[in-house]
Amino acid sequence: MSRSIASFPTTPIARLTAHNGPVHALAFSAGSGQYLLTGSQDRSIRLFNPANSKLIQTYSAHGYEVLDLAVSQDNARFASVGGDKVVFVWDVPTAQTLRRFTGHAGRVNAVSFGGEADSVVVSGSFDGTVRVWDTKSRSDRPIMVMNEARDSVSCVAVEGGRIWAGSVDGRVRCYDLRAGEVEVDVLGASVTSVAPTKVGDGYLVSTLDSKVRLMDVGSGRCLQTFQGEGFGNEEFRVRSTLGMADGVAISGSEDGRVFVWDVLSGKVMHKLWHKREGGEGGGKGGKKDVVSAVAWNQTRKTWASAGGDGEVVVWGMGD
Repeated sequence: MSRSIASFPTTPIARLTAHNGPVHALAFSAGSGQYLLTGSQDRSIRLFNPANSKLIQTYSAHGYEVLDLAVSQDNARFASVGGDKVVFVWDVPTAQTLRRFTGHAGRVNAVSFGGEADSVVVSGSFDGTVRVWDTKSRSDRPIMVMNEARDSVSCVAVEGGRIWAGSVDGRVRCYDLRAGEVEVDVLGASVTSVAPTKVGDGYLVSTLDSKVRLMDVGSGRCLQTFQGEGFGNEEFRVRSTLGMADGVAISGSEDGRVFVWDVLSGKVMHKLWHKREGGEGGGKGGKKDVVSAVAWNQTRKTWASAGGDGEVVVWGMGD
């Protein structure tokens, strides 16, 4: 663990500035993680090569802000959702939509691929439902609808035969599709992010009480709580993630910084300014200060942060 802590990447190696509004969603390409998808309030999705900061492709079909992205394991497709109430499935090379799934009654906050060969797409919406869509079928109707949430579903994640769904009602629901069961963990504060561990025995969850927690799936127990002086998440949706083979937890903050914690000790390892200037103006500047999403690239040992300032920073080891 000490080796991974010492080698955590903290140098901004690229700044991607093509968006004209806050960036809400990030997703590295699967496998080598060579490319980075970004989704913004400006309704566009952009594909970058972080190595040279080159904009490769722009995807335009959304009429409202883009709130989440998911990439298929073969990198041929990705899914996007947002204010349209529609789930879009895209063909990466042609920049055309392959499918548009409709049925949600409110904005769609979250999306994830699942099933064998990413044959299904799972979406979570402001309407309180989680829907599962079959991308191989010609039908546009969902094959499953889960409506246990009592408020907006803010985040979803799929790992194996399980679907995790976090809600504004302060609960994370884990649907075990093989067993046909649902387990509920009560967090109390509104949930904004859920990210399973690699082996699926736990998950990282962010809530609007300025805390990030690592939960145990089997017992529903909180294994670790991550917080720190200056870390704030009380108003806006902030996504967190695990990195360094689940050795660290990473989350943006509403003050313009990114916090990195050691998972074993729960201690803050790094506080990094997302902003170009060394934190000037950080604090309580509202939406422009919020670092709303982070994404980890295990293959390249790099990661990215998305800001309300419209910039995406890619972090690496530097020279």
